Amino acid sequence: MPDHAPHASTAKEIAALLSDAPDDEARALIKRYSDDPRKQVQRAVASAQKRVERDAAEHDRVRGMYELQRELGGDGLILGVDEVGRGSIAGPLTVCAVALPYDPMIWGINDSKQLTPARREVLAAKIADAALAIGTCHIEPAVIDAVGMAQALRAAMSGAIKDAGVEPDCVLIDGNPMHVHPKERTLVKGDARIAAIAAASIVAKVTRDHLMVAYDDEYPEYHLAECKGYASAEHIAAIRAHGLTPIHRFSFCGNFLETPSLF
Repeated sequence: MPDHAPHASTAKEIAALLSDAPDDEARALIKRYSDDPRKQVQRAVASAQKRVERDAAEHDRVRGMYELQRELGGDGLILGVDEVGRGSIAGPLTVCAVALPYDPMIWGINDSKQLTPARREVLAAKIADAALAIGTCHIEPAVIDAVGMAQALRAAMSGAIKDAGVEPDCVLIDGNPMHVHPKERTLVKGDARIAAIAAASIVAKVTRDHLMVAYDDEYPEYHLAECKGYASAEHIAAIRAHGLTPIHRFSFCGNFLETPSLF
C-alpha cells in the first residue's frame, strides 16, 4: 500500500507535521519516525501517539452512546429528553426533546455539564443540522411556584415531546420514570450514555443560557449572564440588595429574603 504521508527533513518540520496531521496521516507519520533518534522528533511522536489514542477512545465513547440508544430504543424514531434549570432560582425550567439519526454520528456529543460553553455552541449547531426533530418547552417561574417542581417537570417534558412534532417509537428520558409518554424508557445518567439524550441536554442548556443572557439586559443588577439564574454569591447579594424580579422563583428564594417582593 503506498505511503501518502508527507515527507520532511528537519526535526522541526517533522514535529510540525505530527502536530497538525489528522489521525490517519498521523499514524503513518508515527510509524515512519518512531525510530528517529532526534529528541524533538521523539517528543512529537509521543505527543501524536497520545492524541491518536485519545481520539480513538473518544470515538469509541460516542459510538457506544449510539449503540446503547439502539439497544434501548430500537431502529425507529427515538426522542431523547432532558432538562436544564431545575435547581435555578431564576428563569424557566427548560426541557428539550431531540431525535437523532444514527448517521451521521455527532462526534464529541456528551452530557452538557461535561462541555465548555464554546463546545456546547458548536455541538448545538451540529445537532440542529442533523436532528430529525427538536422540541422545546419552557415552564416559567410563576408556574413552578404554583404547582411545584415535580409537576412542572412533567409538564415541560410533555410539552417538549409534543413540540417536536413527531410520533416517536421510543422516548428515552434522563433520570427516573416520569410517566409522560406511553413509550418512555428512563435511564439514570442517560445524558452521558445515550446520544439523543445528550443532544437534548446540549440544546436545552444552550437555549436556556441564551434566554438568561437576554434577561441580563433587562435585569443587569442580578448577573444573570454569568450565573444563568443559579444561586451564585453575586446573585444572592443582588437579591438581598434589590429584591426579587418577576423571573425569580419565589418558592426557591425564602432563604435570601425575609419578605420576597417584586422588582
